Amino acid sequence: MRAMAPPEPTTAELLSTPVQFLPGVGPQRAELLAKLGLKTAADVLFFFPRDYQDFAQVRSVDQLEEGTLQSVYGTVEEAELRDSGGGKCVLGVLFRATDGGFFRGVWFNQPFLLKQFSRGQRMVLSGKPKLNGLFWELIHPSIVSLGDEEPEEPEEGLLPVYPLTEGLRQWHVRRVVRAALEKLTDCLDEVFPNEYLAKHNLWPIRQALPAIHFPEDRAALDKAQRRFVYQELFILQLGVALRRQAQHSNCHAPPLEVTPKIDARIRRLFPFELTAGQQAAIADVAADLGRESPMNRLLQGDVGSGKTVVAVYAMLAAIAHGFQAVLMTPTEVLARQHAQTLGRLLSKSHVRLASLTGGMPAGERRVMLEQIAAGEIDVVVGTHAVLQEDVVFHKLALVVIDEQHKFGVRQRAALRRAGLDPHYLVMTATPIPRTVTMTLFGDLDVSILRDMPPSRQPVKTYLAEPDQRAKWWDFFCRKLREGRQGYVVTPLVEESDQLAATSLDEAYEALVHGPLEAFRVGLIHGRMSSQEKDAVMEDFRSGKLQVLVCTSVVEVGVDVPNATLMTIESGHRFGLAQLHQLRGRIGRGSYPGFCTVFAEPESEEAQKRLDAFVSTTDGFVLAEEDFKLRGPGELFGTRQHGLPPLRVADLTRDEKLLEEARRDAAALVASDPGLALPAHARLQRMVMARYGKVLELADVG
Repeated sequence: MRAMAPPEPTTAELLSTPVQFLPGVGPQRAELLAKLGLKTAADVLFFFPRDYQDFAQVRSVDQLEEGTLQSVYGTVEEAELRDSGGGKCVLGVLFRATDGGFFRGVWFNQPFLLKQFSRGQRMVLSGKPKLNGLFWELIHPSIVSLGDEEPEEPEEGLLPVYPLTEGLRQWHVRRVVRAALEKLTDCLDEVFPNEYLAKHNLWPIRQALPAIHFPEDRAALDKAQRRFVYQELFILQLGVALRRQAQHSNCHAPPLEVTPKIDARIRRLFPFELTAGQQAAIADVAADLGRESPMNRLLQGDVGSGKTVVAVYAMLAAIAHGFQAVLMTPTEVLARQHAQTLGRLLSKSHVRLASLTGGMPAGERRVMLEQIAAGEIDVVVGTHAVLQEDVVFHKLALVVIDEQHKFGVRQRAALRRAGLDPHYLVMTATPIPRTVTMTLFGDLDVSILRDMPPSRQPVKTYLAEPDQRAKWWDFFCRKLREGRQGYVVTPLVEESDQLAATSLDEAYEALVHGPLEAFRVGLIHGRMSSQEKDAVMEDFRSGKLQVLVCTSVVEVGVDVPNATLMTIESGHRFGLAQLHQLRGRIGRGSYPGFCTVFAEPESEEAQKRLDAFVSTTDGFVLAEEDFKLRGPGELFGTRQHGLPPLRVADLTRDEKLLEEARRDAAALVASDPGLALPAHARLQRMVMARYGKVLELADVG
């Protein structure tokens, strides 16, 4: 009896093949690939290049032409580093080309490159050749080192450049990827129906995947990238759309209709005219509160635009219906600031207000928790302490979070569990780039406050040279004598050997024994106890202190209307959003503000950041500029927010494709709630695998 042949492996089994068993890998190289997160064949297939080297115009030496970008292969004959005087140098490397001719690579003032060249090493150089006597020269060409096992002349085209780890070379990874593509591309299942691919101008996966690794030309690369960028953003937006749908259909909040009578009673408590932006945001909030599905609204407003008024309106609407509200902040300083602001605004009302923070005495906390549970407190202002399990609300209808960017998706979910599906309003004074709003906060409706209250004073901002210090401090002191107050902000609490930046202690000592010796100067930083910080802030707020020397602990929420002056030391150590937040602490009263930055930028990006800061006080303009300068990596904050990082999409580059994916995802979820149709089964599995947990999509489908 003949033995039965073993069954053919399934697609899933083939794709889950350990990377060790792919051609050209083996146990040792598998360990190196694992450091890049490449453990299976599927990982290798979807390990996208970070860049490409263009070798489309490969020439032999006798075919080279001046002035156009070309590539030429050669072997290192000799490398020489010559001193050209004045601390400058020239690196010249002689190469023997595959056709027997010779050419040179030349680099000015880059001595560190010398160690990259050794005799017999094979390389490909790309640049614009220039004939210099007997030899063709390429000035500052880009170079790629070729391994011994690579062919003499690899095929022309765009060569992928992958992230590496020590011990791996580009040709290693290229060979492994190419082998995986040849073996497994035909196994891949298409996630999109054929008619969807045609309608949205998307290449099928079996065409796009080889082309994103080894494209024939730029046109093919663009098509392949479009396919995978769109897919990545579309899956994310499907997750966001499903989350929004679940919030509207599965969650039930108490409807809080804002009647004309309630509206009039609330507005009577505001001793000022509301701006057009505040009126529009309040209309959005009132409409949301009147529905049975929970409000999920992001209120974006620049520094000083009056977001707190909108939040107070929403809280009073909840209280008018007999419910409770909570206002949560990232820091105790900001919680106390809000409690004082609300106390002033609500002084003529019957609202019962309490502040709950982590540093409260145990007995005081126990009494407050009993009052909250009994419904004897209407509004609770606090830090993340309100998330703790022993905090039980009597009838919670509204959660307001200030500085939304400090909280992640999971913390927002924990707040939702703090009561029975409360309405949810989040605020940020850090304007968020549009693309980030559509991703991190895509499950929220958005209201934007662009206009400032009439009382808000302009702030003039200067980037000062070191020789202008004396002039600035003369001006600073003159304004103090006129009755104003000011801040001096430094980036460090203590002196540091690693950072070229002014420390708080240094600044304080230099000022109280120097230009500010005639004035009352206080000190505040994040390492002080809550009681110490409160005491200093109260002395500054009351005018006992004229100047506050501080770290960025005053970045958000601190409101002293008489403070009109700010000196920022070592401004290059702060981010653009942080600089803007700091500047927002001045000009909050009836006098104009003056902000001067002293800095020693160590990079072109730092200089651009400072130039942008002094050029405008519009936080929305600065947010987009910051996003362009820093890219999505830092701002996207995926670790903090819980979302997995994007593999191929780039939020600074792919805004139009993101908008397209967002529209398409919303339309698909509207037509097929839960993605229940068989044609969408693969899409649903992909969404759940990547975003199901973090976006709490367990009930979908």
